[in-house]
Amino acid sequence: MDHLGLTVVLVLVLFALLGSGVWVAFSLLGVGVVAMELFTGAPVGRVMATTIWGASNSWALAALPLFIWMGEILFRSRLSEDLFSGLAPWMGRLPGRLMHVNILGCGIFAAVSGSSAATAATIGKMAIPELTRRGYDETMTIGTLAGSGTLGLLIPPSIILIVYGVAIEESIARLFVAGIVPGAMLVLMFMGYVALWSVLNPARTPPREPAMAFGRKVWQSRRLIPVVLLIVGVIGSIYLGIASPTDAAAVGVALALLLSWLSGTLDWRSFRDGLMGATRTSCMIAFILAGAAFLTSAMGFTGIPRTLAQWIGTLDLSPAMLLVALTLFFIVLGCFLDGISVVVLTTAVILPMVEAAGIDRIWFGIYLVIVVEMSQITPPVGFNLFVLQGLTGRNILQIARAAIPFFGLLLLAVVLLVAFPELALWLPDQMARMQ
Repeated sequence: MDHLGLTVVLVLVLFALLGSGVWVAFSLLGVGVVAMELFTGAPVGRVMATTIWGASNSWALAALPLFIWMGEILFRSRLSEDLFSGLAPWMGRLPGRLMHVNILGCGIFAAVSGSSAATAATIGKMAIPELTRRGYDETMTIGTLAGSGTLGLLIPPSIILIVYGVAIEESIARLFVAGIVPGAMLVLMFMGYVALWSVLNPARTPPREPAMAFGRKVWQSRRLIPVVLLIVGVIGSIYLGIASPTDAAAVGVALALLLSWLSGTLDWRSFRDGLMGATRTSCMIAFILAGAAFLTSAMGFTGIPRTLAQWIGTLDLSPAMLLVALTLFFIVLGCFLDGISVVVLTTAVILPMVEAAGIDRIWFGIYLVIVVEMSQITPPVGFNLFVLQGLTGRNILQIARAAIPFFGLLLLAVVLLVAFPELALWLPDQMARMQ
């Protein structure tokens, strides 16, 4: 059987396993076993054991459970209330007013969480009742949370960037720093859209609230100081080269526990629930990574990635056309799989093509995360849509409709990233010069 036929067989096996409800990790392992048993003479058991051990025995991977635990601790704290109280006084004069709190709140929480669903849930549980009570448009409120919640995948410490970095053996610190400027760009794009929408739809925005004195605003914002210090401490130490991502994650957990204790939300139950939540999520991701590592190794034995890269080369696609094709591919795939599964499932096959086209691996990681962000707000498996459905009780299609403008903004961000690669590469280059 030629490589094209082998690829078709393995894709059919993968979708059969996923469609039957088998866990993603087991599906990846199953496809790897089929590929090696039927199409190579390599010892499957020995390759599986050494590959899974090699994928798991990584110091860089230790940052993953720590950052997840940090987000779990803060998810159970009063952080959403502090963010709302600290940001709301400064948004009163902007068109759209408190809807900007959703966007900025998600951006700030993303910088201490790394999870898209946790970002949408944490900010949404506070913002939705408050904005509804004040008469804000429900569709726009849901849309801002759906779109801004995806920032948890991009703004460091991003869980998905850790997964991508481990999968391709790239510097996680450089990937984190590369996500800062595109993340800030998306925040500004979302806020700009909300401001424009509010100017065009003044009747759907409640009247301006009484002005607050400057001193009062500053006093209200004091509740932002702890989380800002946490963000600066974690991301700043990585950027300056003082700490590795794993070291910074350990410090972040300690500071998150301290903040939770000082706010009075840390007790035995919240500590246990946060630790167990982090353990479950970390084990799930580590299991998927192990399955993906074995599948990658199996693909190497079959020669499929090399053949596909050569085939793509014969098409004479420009880097821009290759990215258009990959964008469509990732969006469709993201309609059926979560973001982490998309990354680990495709990296082994896609990366040789990307490198052959001369595309930077760091830049491609940021591009990939933004495209995966788009899949977080597309049915039927858009995780943010399910989170917001649970918070609002609305139909999933209503929530998806509210998220459409922000899907368009994410697509525009991909176009800008392609047109101006420096958006993702300038800060990592500066970091490299400093070290």
